[in-house]
Amino acid sequence: MVAFSGLIQILLALVLAPLLMSVIHRTKARFAGRRGQPWLQPYRELGKLLRKSAVYSRTTSPLFYAGPVFGGAAIVLALVFLPLAGAPALISFPGDFVFVAYLLGLARFCTVLAALDTGSSFEGMGASREVCFSALAEPALLLAFTAIAALTHQLSLSEMMDRLGHSVLLSAAAPALLLSAAALMIVFLAENARIPVDDPTTHLELTMIHEVMVLDHSGPDFALIQYAASLKLWILGSLLVGVLMPVRSGSLLVEFAAGVLGLVLLAVVTGCIESGMARLRLVRVPQFLIAASVLATLALVLVVR
Repeated sequence: MVAFSGLIQILLALVLAPLLMSVIHRTKARFAGRRGQPWLQPYRELGKLLRKSAVYSRTTSPLFYAGPVFGGAAIVLALVFLPLAGAPALISFPGDFVFVAYLLGLARFCTVLAALDTGSSFEGMGASREVCFSALAEPALLLAFTAIAALTHQLSLSEMMDRLGHSVLLSAAAPALLLSAAALMIVFLAENARIPVDDPTTHLELTMIHEVMVLDHSGPDFALIQYAASLKLWILGSLLVGVLMPVRSGSLLVEFAAGVLGLVLLAVVTGCIESGMARLRLVRVPQFLIAASVLATLALVLVVR
């Protein structure tokens, strides 16, 4: 049963992850008074990129070609350890949340390495910003799940999410759980290059963070990067939904439906945030990310006191 539910979760992520991008775009379009793009537009764009040929600079090395492949592989591997709502992951072990954070960091490292390999000053600038801000976001992610681990007395993601329930949200531990969720929300926005940390739709190279690192990628390589970004959105969103919407019905169908619904609602909230506020100045982004670590630390203090 565990293997079956784990495989279903991976298939759901692989198939539905690009749809979350479409939900965000259509939500922003509604705020702007527009109809918005078709629901399947992200899939069409991926298909168009896959049909094109990649263009490589003569200054690049095999590191540039391998970056999207190994980065995408690390993201896909993280799905193996990811629970959805109350359904367990395909593989779990004590401390697997640290390994998932490591895989996300490895994917980022591959992208940064490929950006630096181009020799472009713009991509080097984006890579330095990405590394700087991720160094502030990762402690918040680990502290938040350390607080949840201390609250549930479990060390694996599947067991943590299984122990969380509506009774926890109504108990004295609710403030710590909500603080952890707030920290995870900030990390979710930062790691997925969303407003107020980054603007994925901007064309101003001097203000880019993530997008500037992939300016030289094209064709199937860029399609793999875009698809991996959708999967990363699904991964971090699933972790946040598992904390805020602890559905424990005993039915895999209900729990899968609740998990997907929670991700859609999170995508709508993300679109609302991007429509309702401006991007932060770059000098303010570290303060925003440090606030996430402060919230997670406070949650840990409330749990262990």
